[in-house]
Amino acid sequence: MGKGPSAMEPNTPPRPWLAAYPAGIPAEIEPNTLGTLVELIETATRRFADRPAITCFGASLTFATLKREGEAVAAWLQAQGIAKGDRVAIMMPNVPAFPIALVGALLAGATVVNVNPLYTPRELTHQLRDAGARVLFVLENFCRTVAEALPDLPGLERVVVAGAGDGLGLKGSLITLAARHLKKAVPAFALPDERRTTFKAALATGRRATFRPVALGPDDLAFLQYTGGTTGVSKGAMLTHRNVAANVEQSRVWFGMRDDEGPGRVMVTALPLYHIFALTCCFFFMMRLGACCLLVPNPRDIGGFVALLRKHRFTNLSGVNTLFNALLNHPDIGKVDWSRLDYAIAGGMAMQAPVARRWKAVTGKPVIEGYGLSETAPVVAVNPPTLHDWSGTIGYPVSSTEVCIRDAAGTTLPMGQPGELCVRGPQVMAGYWGRPDETARAMTPDGFFRTGDIALIEPDGQVRIVDRMKDMILVSGFNVYPNEVEDVLAAHPGVLEVAVVGEPSAETGESVVAHVVRRDPDLTAEALRAHAREGLTAYKVPRRFVFRDSLPKTNVGKVLRRALREGETVG
Repeated sequence: MGKGPSAMEPNTPPRPWLAAYPAGIPAEIEPNTLGTLVELIETATRRFADRPAITCFGASLTFATLKREGEAVAAWLQAQGIAKGDRVAIMMPNVPAFPIALVGALLAGATVVNVNPLYTPRELTHQLRDAGARVLFVLENFCRTVAEALPDLPGLERVVVAGAGDGLGLKGSLITLAARHLKKAVPAFALPDERRTTFKAALATGRRATFRPVALGPDDLAFLQYTGGTTGVSKGAMLTHRNVAANVEQSRVWFGMRDDEGPGRVMVTALPLYHIFALTCCFFFMMRLGACCLLVPNPRDIGGFVALLRKHRFTNLSGVNTLFNALLNHPDIGKVDWSRLDYAIAGGMAMQAPVARRWKAVTGKPVIEGYGLSETAPVVAVNPPTLHDWSGTIGYPVSSTEVCIRDAAGTTLPMGQPGELCVRGPQVMAGYWGRPDETARAMTPDGFFRTGDIALIEPDGQVRIVDRMKDMILVSGFNVYPNEVEDVLAAHPGVLEVAVVGEPSAETGESVVAHVVRRDPDLTAEALRAHAREGLTAYKVPRRFVFRDSLPKTNVGKVLRRALREGETVG
């Protein structure tokens, strides 16, 4: 698994999308083109040493500085006894210490465990124990959670505590208002001295030590990327250096980027680097091009985010539907200069048509929607960069990627018929960490990963996501897909946000419930139901509407339908 498609592979499905590829995009890539991620880092440093790699809090780190500081972290880790394959966790939002710790851990040959900093002590304990993490890098704002979990983490030997501005070399008055605001939000915490050090101290010690390069190969594990934030128990997807590096190359050829594309290119990185979308499609992709990541530490501060967009000249922006929607609803969004925007790319959740249309109207550029998962490093399919208008599909599978649609018995379904989307390619994970049973359930005998998403393939090869299998609602034997219902309801001018789930019903098995955040405070359930009836057949129209102040979301803005189902009782 995870070794990529080949003409000699058994059960190779047809690939009609190849005929629809834009000119110049190859059917296949060489998965080992970039080697390991360490080789990618070294090549970028050699070629782009003086270019800015990271910008945050008004200051930048060049590729050379990022590599030099990363080597200091690597030397410190080696001094702590961290060897090839040991797990090093990072629990931070998008602050400069994150990419430095990331580069350092990879240079040391460690396997990086990305951790959501908003985890509870229970969630943190589960992930770090499951991964067997020996060292944790954490922003001081989240140390209280670490302190509460630490008694249950005897294997966690060292906690490295970073401040918001650490790694930038800024002092005193040079620290920006945003960084000082983060500093003020640090709750009191207590960590034992023998297990704690500061990021600055680790860097200082590492600079005085000797970094010893580690021999790595494409099949070595680069990341344990934990899944399950929206659907259940978290599992560690084992991503090799080849998985991520191949996906970077797949992205490069898809977007037609040359090796010298980087100068002046700035990717607004609002999604957190611990999320696979930002990790691959922002950080490593921009590193491949010699381009800059503009880190957004707190994208939930929409006012601050819009101010950041007004201040910087940027060329690319990535996000999820809820983030695009929030930006569009800010009163200052019209003051942003979009003239240099090359593309905005969306993933992580379904893009809603009303949001996509408004984005094009405001920015002049369509949203290029793609699709991926933690298990696929992440990109599986994406719309062409030449797209004129949002398509409503996830586009075409990228080079060296096979997809097919299968039923519950594993039979491949014909074009146009919905079923489970299955994927095979060099970006597909090596399996789930320590869970061979889960790996066996997720993989087909012929090496396809079962995504758990319901999709269909259009005649020209475009893939259309219908919904998550676990989110599908069964009403009197009829399938209702929440995405479709949400899309219709979101078109009502009085709706700010909406999420649709099912609830048990004695009459129909399940019934449709819409959770709505109102833009118009006078919006009623009757008005919404009338609107829904214009675009949906009767059994798809929500039986019940719940008006809320907000929707539960993950830290990247993905709506947690599971939380809505578990938090509501039948009314």
